[in-house]
Amino acid sequence: MNARVILAKLRHKQTPTRQELTWMANGLADGSVSDAQAGAFAMAVCLNGLSDVGRVALTLAMRDSGRVLNWNMDGPVVDKHSTGGVGDCVSLLLAPALAACGAYVPMISGRGLGHTGGTLDKLESISGVNTQMDEEQLRAVVRQVGCAIVGSTRDIAPADRRLYAVRDVSSTVDSLDLITASILSKKLAAGVEGLVLDVKVGSGAFMKTLEEAQALAEALTKTANAAKCRTTAVISDMSQPLVPSLGNALEVAEVMRLLTGEGRGPIVDVAAALGGVLLANAGLAQDVQEGADAVVHAIRKGYAAERFARMISALGGPVNFVEDWRRFLPEATVIREVTAPRDGYVAKIDGEALGFAVVGLGGGRVRESDKINPAVGLSNMVRLGTRVARGQTLAVVHAVRSDQGDQAARAVLDAITLSGSRPKVPDLILERVG
Repeated sequence: MNARVILAKLRHKQTPTRQELTWMANGLADGSVSDAQAGAFAMAVCLNGLSDVGRVALTLAMRDSGRVLNWNMDGPVVDKHSTGGVGDCVSLLLAPALAACGAYVPMISGRGLGHTGGTLDKLESISGVNTQMDEEQLRAVVRQVGCAIVGSTRDIAPADRRLYAVRDVSSTVDSLDLITASILSKKLAAGVEGLVLDVKVGSGAFMKTLEEAQALAEALTKTANAAKCRTTAVISDMSQPLVPSLGNALEVAEVMRLLTGEGRGPIVDVAAALGGVLLANAGLAQDVQEGADAVVHAIRKGYAAERFARMISALGGPVNFVEDWRRFLPEATVIREVTAPRDGYVAKIDGEALGFAVVGLGGGRVRESDKINPAVGLSNMVRLGTRVARGQTLAVVHAVRSDQGDQAARAVLDAITLSGSRPKVPDLILERVG
C-alpha cells in the first residue's frame, strides 16, 4: 500500500478498503504520510466523501492509531462534544456540572478550527493552565476531581491530531466524514461509556441547514453506537453566538459569571439539554428532564463552580481562580464600541463572519504555527430580535491595535442585518437523534 494509490481511489470517487484506511491512519500517526499527502487526503475526502462503511472504518482506524483507555470508576464515564459554533463554551460549564452529579468526564478537546473557537485555547487563556498531560496525569485528575478538559495525549488518536491541524489550514473543516472521524476517534479512544453530541446548525456552525445537521447527527450516532458507545445527538441552533462574547478569555469570563451566579443565559439551557441526556442514559437520572434539572441545580448552587476550581488548579492554574477570576484573565489594550447605524430589529447575525473577525484580531489561527492572543475578541453582542436605536451598541471590539479594531468593527457591521420588522427567533433545541 502507498498514499498515491489511496489518493487516486479517492480522486476517482472510490472508497478505500478498511486496510487502506488503516494504513493511512497509521501513516498520519507515525509521519510516514507527508504533509502534502495528508492535505490531499483531507481535500479528497472533503470533496468526494466516503461510504458509510468507509466512514466507520476511518473512525476506528484513527481510534486505533494509538492507545484506547479503559476506566474502573465507581460511576459512569461519559463525555460531550460539540461540532463547533461561535460563542460556544458549553463544555466549560457542563463538564464540572456532570462531575458534581456523579459522573466522570475525561473530556479530550481540541483547539480552534476554522471560524470556531477551541475549548483548549479558551482554558489556556487562564494564567498558568496547561491542558497537555500524559495518561497517568489524566487518570489522576479525573479520579480526584471528576472531570478533566485536556488535549489529546500523544498516545490517544495521534492520527487525528495530525489531520485536525491539516484540516484547519486547508479549508477542509466542513466534511461530514472528517468531522465524524475526528470527533469519534478521540471520544472512543478515551474509553467513555456514554456520549452526547451537540450538533450545531445555523450561520455560526459548520452545518448551515437542518438537513445537513440531521445528516451529521445520523452519521455520528450510527458510527458511535456501532462501536458500542451509547450515543445521542442533540441538534441545537447556532444562528447567533451562544454567549454574548467571542474570543478565548472573553468566553471564559462569560462562563465564570454563570458559575458564580452573576449571570444567566441560553447556554445553561443547552448544557441542561445535553447533560440531561447523558445523566439519563448513564442511569444517574430517571429521565432526561430529571437529568436536566440536576445539571441546572449543580450550576446554580455552586457545585459546578467548586469542581471547575479544582480542575483549574489540577491543570496548573490558580488555586483561587473562581474567587478572583478577573485577575487571572488577560485584557486587550484597544476597546471600542460598534454602534447601530440606524433604528431597527436585529434580523440576522452572520456568526461565521463574526468568528473570522475574531481570527483576524489574532484570536484564532490562519496557519498551524500561529500563536493566539487570548485577550482579543468581541463582547456585549446584541441578540437576534432585539430592537436597537441608532447609536446603540451592537458589540464591543477587544483588539491589540487600532487598525485591527477598525477592521473588526467593519466586519461586525457587515455581519448584522437590521430590519424594520421583528424576526422569528429559532428554538434553541431543535431535536434529538439516536
